[in-house]
This record gives sequence, structure tokens and C-alpha cells, in this order.
Amino acid sequence: MEDRSARRKASHTRKLKKKQTELGPTTRQVISHKGTEQKAGGVNLPSRFEKAISQIQGLNDLLLSEDLDPRILTDFRDALNRLRTAAWAAQQYVARKETDEGSGSVLSLVAGERIRNIYQLCQAVSKDLKRSDIEIQAGSLVQLYEVMRALTEQLKEVVNRLG
Repeated sequence: MEDRSARRKASHTRKLKKKQTELGPTTRQVISHKGTEQKAGGVNLPSRFEKAISQIQGLNDLLLSEDLDPRILTDFRDALNRLRTAAWAAQQYVARKETDEGSGSVLSLVAGERIRNIYQLCQAVSKDLKRSDIEIQAGSLVQLYEVMRALTEQLKEVVNRLG
């Protein structure tokens, strides 16, 4: 059984490497071709992205080889979806900035995605609060309560203006 699992994992790793070469140049190759390295807050962005890509690929292997709790998988998928949307929005923002197009529609889309994400997170937190097998730190709950109370007031004002 273990031998079959190891063969499957090795085969999957070979497929991943082949797929990566088919997808085109790596971030490092693009950077060296352009001859520039972007920094944000003193951190080399391309190397951070390369590290993140490597970690995600490692997680991909883990996902294929382990039985995981469905709730963890759901949270992981939700986080990846938020990351994918943020990356797309950043790409759109940069593209529109380069062409002097307005970025308002992209920012509106990002705000809409945040609202959708908050809704989903609130649903998940509500379920967590009902469970007896999950311990949530009191300090975190107090902070959440305070920010939600302020957000509720802001939402009330905006909804009243809309209707």
C-alpha cells in the first residue's frame, strides 16, 4: 500500500514538473529577463512569490496524499479563492494604471469580493460559536465584537442612504 502511494506521489511530482515547464518561464526567469527586482517594504517581492508558489505546490502534493478534515479543506479553498481574486484585482489595477484607465471599477469589484468573503466568514464563525468542541480566545472574541459593532453602525448608515 505504501509503495503504491509513493509511486503515485512520484508520478504526480513528475507531472507537476512537466506542467510547470509547459506553462512558461518562472518568476525568476522573467525578473532576470526584465533586469529589475521589485521591493515592497524592503522585501524582495519576486523571491517571496517564488517561495509562496513553492509552498503551494508542496501543499498540492499534501492534498493529494492525505485524508484531511473537510472543514480544513473548505477553509483552504476559500483562502485560495480570496488570494486568486486579490491577484486578479492587482493585475487589473496595474494594467489600468499603465493605460491611464480608471481603477474605480476594479476597486468596486474588490470591495464586492470583500463583502462576499465577510459574509462567508461570518457564516463560518457563527457555526464555530455554536460548537462545544472549539475553544475561542476571549480576547479575539472581544476584538471581533468591537469591530463588528462599528461595522454594523457603518452598514446601517449606508443601507439607510440606499433605501
